[in-house]
This record gives sequence, structure tokens and C-alpha cells, in this order.
Amino acid sequence: MPALRGHNAALVLDLLRAAGEAGASRPELAEAAGLTPQAVSKITARLREAGLVARAGRRPSTGGKPRTLWRLVRDARHAVGLHLDRDEVTAVLVDLQGGVVAAHRASFDLGAPREAVLDAAAGAVRALPDGPGLPDGPGLPDGPGRGGRPLGVGVACPGPLDHRTGVLRRVTGFPHWDGHPLREALSRRLGLPVALDKDTNAAALGLALCGGQGAKGASFAYLHLGTGLGAGLVLGGALYRGTRTGAGEFGHQVVLLDGPECGCGDRGCLEALCLAAVARGDTAEAARVLGTGAAGLAGLLDVDRVVLGGRTVLADPEPYRAGVERVLAARAARTDGRAVPVSVAPGGARLVARGAAHLVLAPLFGRLEPGTRPQGPGRDRSGGPGPGPGKTGSGPADSG
Repeated sequence: MPALRGHNAALVLDLLRAAGEAGASRPELAEAAGLTPQAVSKITARLREAGLVARAGRRPSTGGKPRTLWRLVRDARHAVGLHLDRDEVTAVLVDLQGGVVAAHRASFDLGAPREAVLDAAAGAVRALPDGPGLPDGPGLPDGPGRGGRPLGVGVACPGPLDHRTGVLRRVTGFPHWDGHPLREALSRRLGLPVALDKDTNAAALGLALCGGQGAKGASFAYLHLGTGLGAGLVLGGALYRGTRTGAGEFGHQVVLLDGPECGCGDRGCLEALCLAAVARGDTAEAARVLGTGAAGLAGLLDVDRVVLGGRTVLADPEPYRAGVERVLAARAARTDGRAVPVSVAPGGARLVARGAAHLVLAPLFGRLEPGTRPQGPGRDRSGGPGPGPGKTGSGPADSG
């Protein structure tokens, strides 16, 4: 795919993504983007030439010439999202709006030897229906309405890790991954650019972009309870990773001194207490422990809402939502009286995998900070996606 070398082009694409199938007119885009109508006209022309936008009809006039509406061509490009959980792998192929086109899920063992894990991860991507343009697969056909070879693969897995270098750290329970360059290894196997982040960050990013949580300047905490416990933080409308990319290790706060041993090596961690309650079937206690952690997080960061997800929550969502809500309401009664709302994340079991795909898509819409773009085969020197099949030359740069 041609590189989008302009912030303004990415901004226009993001506005059209948000507008959906209804589209938006050039004057509306110019006003929302703070650009001149002439600049928007040039940008949309180049985006149309690249196959990324198309006319969506005309808006009836209230006195004057009807305005042409433009929309994002959602199937013009695709990305792969890959969720590597401790015991299962989920792969999805998504379009530019984040809609799932194909999916595959299989059992998985993150504790297996590295080469076996890497082979299984790559195999899950290649097993996607329609085989997305990868070696040993038929690929998506080129032509109108199909995006050809994917832009890249976004990978989400348990942390801690360094998303900037693509290197895993001491993943809780799996210390043999410490220092492994997972991003580079998967990129070599797949022949595609790869982005890597924690599962909780990927889910939070997906919720911010397409999950109804991304109002401008919004702040929320996504709490993921599955085989582990972690958080993804969106503060002031942006995904927050911290200076050392370690933010969100929510489950490893010590809340009970000299408590039960945790897989991280500490004692009395929130994760250990919560998973112990889950293991003995005490959902009410697990929700109370989760709510206690959520209340501390809400008090520390003053988030607008708390969003729950992960397979354990999704298996019985209402007791967890209500239990966390009760703890937050009790905290509010002792403080300012304003309880933080609690909801269950939409997207089901594919939420993290879809969010991982957004690690690839978000730079196209100018929604990730520098240094977070996918790396590996097919990248140009600017850090944008390299030319796609049959594409040459520079992409739709903007002029203003």
C-alpha cells in the first residue's frame, strides 16, 4: 500500500472512518480538520486514487448545489489481529472499520518451546479463511472491493513487554520468554510487518477506536480478567503505556501483605487473590476483589468509566459488573458521591484480537504516537506501510 506521508491525510481518513457509511462532505471535513477546502479537495482526490475513499452520494441542498459525500472504503485494506493467550490463540482478519472478515481460534501453549509457539502463532494466521495473502495460502484476490495482502499483523500477548522494541520481558509464569524479540521472529515467519503490545493495551485501543468508549478526551480503564489480570488505560483520549511501557500491570498490586504467592513471585497480589476466588467458584468474592482494585485505580486516575472484559468475566458478566459497581458506589459514598460507571466490553472473545489489528490500522488514521508503527518486511523508510501488490510510487500525501 502507498505510504500516507501526511498528518492531514491521516486526519481526513480518521474523520471518514468515524462518519461511517453515511460519509461526510468536503466542507464538513475541512471544518472538523481545521483545513482549507482546497487542501481537503486535494487530499480526498489522492485518497480516492489510492482506492481508500469513494463517493457516498449527495446531501440534499437547502439552497445551493448539493454536496458530494465521501466515505471510507472499508474493504480497501485489511489487517490481521493475533491474540496469544496462555492457553489459546485467536486470529482475525479485519477491514478498515475494524469489522471482522474472518476468524480462527485454536488451543495454544505459551509455555511450550519458543519455536513451537512461533510455528503455532504463524499457523493460526495462515489458517484464517481466505488465507490472507501469506506464504502457503491462496491470498485475497486483488481487485475492487478486496484489500490484497494485509497491511500487517498486530500481536497481543500477556506482559510485561516493550512494545517499542518488540521484545518480551518476564511474562508472568513464563520467564523463558524474557528478552525474546517476538515481533522480529514473527515478522520473519510471516513476511509481513508486525506490531506487538500487551493484550490489555490492544483491547483498550480497540475500544477507544471502535468500541464506543473513544469520545474526545475520554479516560477509562479496561480491566481484563482471564488467565491473568491486567489493565489497559486510555487517559485523555490516548492509550497510556508509561515511560518504560509498563503501565497497566494492575494485577500485581499487593493488597494483602504476606498473602498467597503470585505467579509473578510476589505475595498477596490482586491477581492471586482474584484467581484464587475464581478457582474455588466464588464469583462474588472475585468480583469484590476486582472491584477493590478498580476503586483504587479510579481514585488514583479519576477515570470516567471502568470497562470489564476477559474470558472469566464474559462467562458470567452480570455478577462481575454488579459486584465491581457495588464497590465503586461504596467508595463514591465516602468521597464525592459520584460513582464511576461500570460496563462489560462489547466484542466478546475476539475483543483483544480485534484490538491487536488496530495496532496496524491506527497509524493509518494518525491514532498512534511515533515509534509504535509495525516493523518488518514491507516497510518503507518513513515507517509507513510499503507498496502493496501492484502499487508503486509515493502515496496520497497532503499539501496542507
